[in-house]
Amino acid sequence: MNQFPGPEAPRTMRPDMASKYLHVHDPVLGYVPRAGVRGHTRDGGAVTIDGDGLRFSGDTPPLSDRPILAVGDSFTYGEDVGDLEAWPAQLQRLIGRRVLNGGVSGYGLDQIVLRTERLVARHRPVAAIVSLIADDIARTEMRRLWWHDKPWFAVEQGRLVAKGQPVPERTRLPLGLRRTIERLLNRTPAALQRLAGSHIRIHRAGTGDLISLKLVERLARLQATAGVKIVLMAQYDAHAWLDSRYAREQKDRLRPLLNGAASTGMATLDTFNRLSAEPRPGDLYGMQHMNGRGNLMIAGLLAARLRSLPD
Repeated sequence: MNQFPGPEAPRTMRPDMASKYLHVHDPVLGYVPRAGVRGHTRDGGAVTIDGDGLRFSGDTPPLSDRPILAVGDSFTYGEDVGDLEAWPAQLQRLIGRRVLNGGVSGYGLDQIVLRTERLVARHRPVAAIVSLIADDIARTEMRRLWWHDKPWFAVEQGRLVAKGQPVPERTRLPLGLRRTIERLLNRTPAALQRLAGSHIRIHRAGTGDLISLKLVERLARLQATAGVKIVLMAQYDAHAWLDSRYAREQKDRLRPLLNGAASTGMATLDTFNRLSAEPRPGDLYGMQHMNGRGNLMIAGLLAARLRSLPD
C-alpha cells in the first residue's frame, strides 16, 4: 500500500460526517476528502485517503486498465468501517478489477453527480456506480449541511441550473481550532445546531424530487458522452428496518429516480428486496451505516449486476 503523508492529520483521526480533518474545502463540491489523510474508525478500522482524494480499496488487482468508479455518500465511502470493509473494496476483491472509492460522507445527490462528472473525466472508468439513499434527495434542498456550504441547483424553465458556485469558504481558522469548535458544536442538541446554522435550507421541502430527476437526466447525458456505463443504486439507512412506514417513504422517494434512470438506458439496482429477505436486516448495520457483512452483501449484488451488463 502506498504511503501518503497527511497534512495536519492526527494519528488518532476519526472520520465523522463532514469532519474538518477528513475533508478540505472545494469551490465546486463544497468539500472533498483531504488527500493523504490516514487514521482509524471508532473501532480501530483503517482509514486511508490516497493522493487523489479516494479511499483505499486494497492492493491493485490485475484488471486495472479501466477501473470501476464508485461514487455516493457515507454508505459508499464506508462510514464506521475500515478501508477494506467498505463495499467498493469488497467489490474489488469479488470481481478482480480495480474499484475507485469516490464516496464522500454527507453528500447530497447534487454533489454526488458533480463528483461523478469530475472523477469520470479524470479516471476514465469502464463503469460508474452511483449510489444514493433517500436522504440524499432531501439534501439537494439545502445550501449548507454539517456546517459546510455546498453547491445547489434550481429548475428554471424546465432546465437544471447550477447555483452557489464557487462555494464560499467561510472560515480560515487553523485546522486544530476548527476541529475543537466542531467537536463542541456536535455535542449540542441537533435542534440547537440547526438554529445556529449547521443546516440552511434554500428550497422548500419536496423540491428535491424534481431536482433529483433532472440530476438523473444529467447522469444519462454523462453516460452518453463519456462512454461509461452508469449503474444507479438505491441503498437504505438503518431506520428502514425499524419503521415500515419510514421504509415505504424511502422506497417511494427513490423509485421515480430508478424508473427515470431505466427509461434513459441506465442500469439500476434497488437493494431493498434483498435486504428485506434477511431475517434480521438490522444485523447488517453498525451504528448507522452498514457493517462489513452488510457491505459484502451490497458488493455481491453489484458484482451480479455488473456481470449482466453488455460488455
